[in-house]
Amino acid sequence: MTETVVSSALAPTDRREPNRLWHTFCDMNAVARGPEFVVARGEGVWLWDESGDRYLDGTASLWYCNVGHGRREIADAVYRQMTTLEAYTVYGDFTNAPARDLCERLASHAPVVDPRVILTCGGGESIDTAAKLARRYWAVMGQPERTHLLSRTGGYHGLNGFGTSIIGMERFRTGYGRLIEDTSVVPHDSAAALEAEILRVGPEKVAAFFAEPVIGAGGVFLPEDGYFTEVARICEKYGVLFIVDSVICGFARMGNWFGIERFGVSPDMIVFAKGVSSGYLPLGGVVVSGRVADPFWNEAGNPFMHGTTYAGHPAGCAAAMANLDILEREDLFTVSLEVERHLDAALRTLSDHPLVAEVRSGMGVMGAVELTEEALGELGITTAEVFAEARARGVILRPVPRALLVSPPLIITWEQIDHLVSTLAGALDAVAARHGAAAARY
Repeated sequence: MTETVVSSALAPTDRREPNRLWHTFCDMNAVARGPEFVVARGEGVWLWDESGDRYLDGTASLWYCNVGHGRREIADAVYRQMTTLEAYTVYGDFTNAPARDLCERLASHAPVVDPRVILTCGGGESIDTAAKLARRYWAVMGQPERTHLLSRTGGYHGLNGFGTSIIGMERFRTGYGRLIEDTSVVPHDSAAALEAEILRVGPEKVAAFFAEPVIGAGGVFLPEDGYFTEVARICEKYGVLFIVDSVICGFARMGNWFGIERFGVSPDMIVFAKGVSSGYLPLGGVVVSGRVADPFWNEAGNPFMHGTTYAGHPAGCAAAMANLDILEREDLFTVSLEVERHLDAALRTLSDHPLVAEVRSGMGVMGAVELTEEALGELGITTAEVFAEARARGVILRPVPRALLVSPPLIITWEQIDHLVSTLAGALDAVAARHGAAAARY
């Protein structure tokens, strides 16, 4: 999940009848003044509200609808599975064919040595699974003092217990702080800073380092050339487990299966979710290397006492298998690289807009348009205001405190990309005009 702070910029002031749904990542005082934005239908890159108005989904919902909305074959696969076996646990020695087949398929493509797969119901659960497994691994290996977890500034790792503690954005801990001890954050763009922090904490105390291939919800920050090669070297040097969070970057969003392949390194674990099922049903998991799995698989008496009720859900796994069929049949792994290039070129036309400080794109089907200090400060402009203006014009973006993020379905066409970017340009112009700033012509 990613952040969308809904404020009064998005809602009228007339309070309506109370709604019992407590929305996530928002000021419910503002949302309760309604009306809510009710999404009624989706097809391809398009969404329709309950009034019949159409919107381009510029964010694939929350980064997950990689194959687009309304794929009948995924729904049919889920229906067939639910009329055969709707659900059953994978606790103990129980399994089901969709769960078994999905794990085999994922393992066959994972850039991990001798992979095994733990299934969950989403990214946040998967992060906590990986974090607990890292600590349990070191305990089994006779080094129980290795509990410290490292992550990066701007990194988003869900908001469960461990995720809240290792997330690289302090605002997500407001009101409750770090829930798990022995965590710290290093600058996202410095492998040297990672090594320095390992040495400060003590290598004998560090369990794992978490990193996204491209920082997503934190603002789409791309790694420097050679960054992950150096990170992998440092982790190996000090025995630290290297855990890649591919929840956003996986399943063709970066032109490959897990995102990290782009950098030619092999991590100890890969966390996945979102695009594995394109969100048609909740599903996630952790790909675990043989190094980490072997003490649990090859020696008696070392159970990993962790799991979730719906892990390995047959219908969810059937949805994922059908989704992966589409990714492969339509060659979206290759198509996404072409989409990446066109999206990058289109977004960079906004670089000269007076409200825009920086455009970050060109690695994966995603991008960020960051506003200037003047816009966010002196002019009093918010990203929520730009988001609201773009949505009123028929395009849905993702506002974070300093930038507008885009991450459309991978099936988006060149024409639709141009429509997305021209609408964003128009929204920026309109907001600039309201605040007395000169608007650039697009």
